[in-house]
Amino acid sequence: MLLAIDTSAGTSVAIVDRDAGILAERSVADTMRHAEVIGGMIQECLAASGTSRGALSGVVAGMGPGPFTGLRVGIAAARTFALALGKPLVPVVSHDAIAFAHYGGRFATTGTPVDAPLLVVTDARRRELYWSAYSGVDALGLPVRRGGPGLAKPDEVSTSVLDGLAFAGDVERLDAAEVSAGALGMFAELSFAAGRPFAADEPLYLRSPDVMISTGPKRVTR
Repeated sequence: MLLAIDTSAGTSVAIVDRDAGILAERSVADTMRHAEVIGGMIQECLAASGTSRGALSGVVAGMGPGPFTGLRVGIAAARTFALALGKPLVPVVSHDAIAFAHYGGRFATTGTPVDAPLLVVTDARRRELYWSAYSGVDALGLPVRRGGPGLAKPDEVSTSVLDGLAFAGDVERLDAAEVSAGALGMFAELSFAAGRPFAADEPLYLRSPDVMISTGPKRVTR
């Protein structure tokens, strides 16, 4: 069983099991209160699923892309929890979870690879968007990322981004406001079972934070 945490949009926490699926999930759409709600949501999911901390085999962290302030809360919480348990941290690109959930029903119906281009888009603020492009899902139901994650102006996403990827035919666009920690965790479970590599253990901020810490001497004036 895995504890999954994502704060790249709102805040989402889940307990998942590869065979039993999503055992418990809690989500809050508010993008300003990650730090206030995440601890209680973890406790609620553990209690609702009847899972003890010792029964967890790892902690999944949504690595973004996402704004600096919100994203780092979830990653820090996941790293701290994993360290306290002595369990591995499993990094996953948050957009992969969105694509995994989107394709899931179609794959469950056919049980075969799906060739259906998809552009996942999330709000990056500052009048910009995060994007990732997928060509479909493979034989295991895992999304195949063709490009991204990237950062672009809204008018560039439907022009230069898609032109550069050169998809044949129409591309469905999915503007997502939330990331399901349940989908994040199940993506991690299936990826591990298939021996697929996980994402790099680096947050996908894709740009500098709004506030920079000064490293030089402070100037004193009178």
